[in-house]
Amino acid sequence: MKGRVFLIGDNIDTDVIAPAGYLHLGIPALRDHVLEAVRPDFHTLARPGDIIVAGRNFGYGSSREQAPAVLKDVGISLILARSFARIFFRNSINIGLPLGIIKDMNGIKDGDIVNYDIKSGKLYDDSGNIIALFAGPSGPLSEILAEGGMVNFIKMKLGMK
Repeated sequence: MKGRVFLIGDNIDTDVIAPAGYLHLGIPALRDHVLEAVRPDFHTLARPGDIIVAGRNFGYGSSREQAPAVLKDVGISLILARSFARIFFRNSINIGLPLGIIKDMNGIKDGDIVNYDIKSGKLYDDSGNIIALFAGPSGPLSEILAEGGMVNFIKMKLGMK
């Protein structure tokens, strides 16, 4: 896949991702306010295939499921961070939003267009050079992601899909 990088810092909490004042309006309204505290233009720039590359502790705070849901809704196809809050990580798996742990972000700049392969855990530049490696979930969590989230995974296990 190919997408633009949104480089975001450390300690992005779920209230920054999905502001509480808009939760009652649902995902379509929340879309206009996603990450507005750190990137006011995010909702107008994000396109399908884009990725977020963040620092440490991405998604900490409340357990609101709307945070990964609204990121997926605006088109984010992959979130890479140095570390994630556990509940955000699990909520992302449950809705089928791929994520991974990235160790070296030195060569990645905001706005870069990168190619990425979620299965191999590699980011490439347009020349095909590897610019970063990341580790995605493995085992049963990768199976849930491969099915597009927990609901589809359960349907597959029950033979309903």
